[in-house]
Amino acid sequence: MTTTQRSILLLLFIATIGIFVALGGMIFYDLGLSASLELSNLNFQEPTPKDQGPSPKDQGSTPNSQIPTPSNQPPTATIEPSPTQTALPSPTSLPTRTPTVTETPTPTSTPTIIPPPSAQITGIVGHGQSLPLSCESRSAADWAGYFGVQIDELNFLHGLPPSDNPERGFVGSVRGAWGQTPPDPYGVHAGPVASLLRAYGLKARAYHDLTWDQLRAEIASGEPVIVWIVGHVEIGHSLVYTTPNGLEVIVAKYEHTVIAIGYTEDSVMVLDGTKIYSRPLSIFLNSWGALGNMGIIMES
Repeated sequence: MTTTQRSILLLLFIATIGIFVALGGMIFYDLGLSASLELSNLNFQEPTPKDQGPSPKDQGSTPNSQIPTPSNQPPTATIEPSPTQTALPSPTSLPTRTPTVTETPTPTSTPTIIPPPSAQITGIVGHGQSLPLSCESRSAADWAGYFGVQIDELNFLHGLPPSDNPERGFVGSVRGAWGQTPPDPYGVHAGPVASLLRAYGLKARAYHDLTWDQLRAEIASGEPVIVWIVGHVEIGHSLVYTTPNGLEVIVAKYEHTVIAIGYTEDSVMVLDGTKIYSRPLSIFLNSWGALGNMGIIMES
């Protein structure tokens, strides 16, 4: 074998060895790379959901990923608790009120006392009035005297409050002419008179719309009644007076007071100052009605 041939064989041998070395390096490189990748996979941790909210779109099926998203399933919609409908307190049904049968006090049916066909009170003394328009004070003093309370007419008169409304006090001058209506000199109605009588210790009570039966019952029980009439128990007519405050009050010309002390089936007896006389029932009822059947009785 020539020297040239030996040299060529040597070169081929060396080249073959180089190829094996290169192939071995590549194999070892691949093995090292695979090992390093596995190590990096073992040490790698995905950011926790707190740091990175994975959107379904970015979630791949990364091996060993700790994000528990099952592959091949649509992203689990986070089921937010449906707004707990805060149960509005159902209108606290107020305790069903069993209608407490409030026993409406059966109008103590005032035992219908049927007055006797006739009655008359005796022993009451009348006096003449001192001034043109002091009839109410005179009647009050005579009425009180019957119940044992002595009252001076003029002292009583001065105790009445002055007013432009006869339902509240005395209207006008007591020395005025009789027959006028408010705001001119007139007089006073039952309310203020009864109030002053109570101040003297009498259980006086003023009424409007007294009935004929009520009046008879009082007389039959021995209790006289002060009544407001027209003139000396004559036919009268009601008038409406409007006070400065806009209140409407029933008044009548020749307003006057007497004390009813007796009756029969067709007549009424009254004490008017010093006089006692009777009037037909129809005339009395008309005269009394003109001022609204006003009167003062003694409460029992």
